[in-house]
Amino acid sequence: MYVISVINYKGGVGKTTITANLSAELAYRGFNVLMIDLDPQANLTFSFIRPETWAAEYFKSGTIKSWFKSFEDGKIQDLTELIFSPDRVKNILKDRGRLDMIASHLDLINIDLELAQELGGVSLKQSKKNFLKVHRRLAQGIQQIESGRYDIIIIDCPPNFNIVTKTAIVASSHLLIPARPDYLSTIGIYYLINQLNQLVEDYNDYIRMDDKDSEDVISPQLLGIIFNMVQFYNKRPISASRLHIRQTEQLNLPVFDTYIRENKSLHSDTGQYGIPLALMTPGSDTARDIVNEIETFVDEFQNRLRLQK
Repeated sequence: MYVISVINYKGGVGKTTITANLSAELAYRGFNVLMIDLDPQANLTFSFIRPETWAAEYFKSGTIKSWFKSFEDGKIQDLTELIFSPDRVKNILKDRGRLDMIASHLDLINIDLELAQELGGVSLKQSKKNFLKVHRRLAQGIQQIESGRYDIIIIDCPPNFNIVTKTAIVASSHLLIPARPDYLSTIGIYYLINQLNQLVEDYNDYIRMDDKDSEDVISPQLLGIIFNMVQFYNKRPISASRLHIRQTEQLNLPVFDTYIRENKSLHSDTGQYGIPLALMTPGSDTARDIVNEIETFVDEFQNRLRLQK
C-alpha cells in the first residue's frame, strides 16, 4: 500500500484541488483510495460533504482531531473507526473503485501545540524517544488499517511544516508537491526540500540509536512537483509561468510534464456538488481541457509510482 503526502507550506497552490481530483480519478480507474484530511481548514472534507453534515455527524468524535486527542487519556481510538464513504461520489463510482476519507476538524490547529508539549524530556535520550513516539504516531495508526483494504492513501497536509505535517511525512512512502508557477511558490520549494531532508535525517538518526528500531528508518520519495493554477495563452503556459517552471527544473527536482490550468470558477463550483471535477461531465471546452489535464497527470502519477490495476 502506498501512502502519499501532498505537501507545500505555501497556501493557495491548489493542494486540496490536486488531492481531491487525483484521488477521485484513481478511484474511477478502479483503485481503492483513502483520503486523510490533515488541514484544519478542512477544505478537502468540505469538498465531499456539506458543513452541516460534518457538524451533525462528525464534529464531536468523527474526525482526525478526535483520534489525536484520544492519546491524551490512553484510550486510543482506532483510525479505521473514522473512515466513511462520501455518498455522492459513491453513487458515481458504483462498481469501479472506492473513495473513502477521514475528515478534518477546524480545531486541528491546536493539536500541534499539544503534540509539542509531548516532545520534552528530562534527558537527551528521553527527548529523542519522545520525538520518535510523537512523529511516528500517524504511521502506527495507518498500520491498523487491514492489509489489502486500500491500494493507496493520500494525505492532504496543512500549509505548514509543523508536527502534524511531519507525522504525515514519516508515515509516507512518497511525497507530492503542488505549486503555482510564480516567484513565491517556486522559491519556497527549495526551502521545503531542505526541511524534508532534515526531518528524514533527524528521524533516522534517532531511530538508529535503538537497534531494535533500526529497520524503521524512513525514506519518503519525491514523486514530483505538479504545477497547478497555470495561466495559459495559445494552449501553452504564459512566458512568466514557463520561466518559473524552468527555474524549478534547474533544482534537479522531478517535475511533472503535465500542467493544470487555472480556472477558479470551475473548481469552486465542485465543492457545492460534493463531486470533484475529475468525476463531472465537462460543460465547456475549458472544463474539458482541465479534465484532460487531470487525466494526463494521473497517467504520469501512476507511471512514476508503478501503480497498476
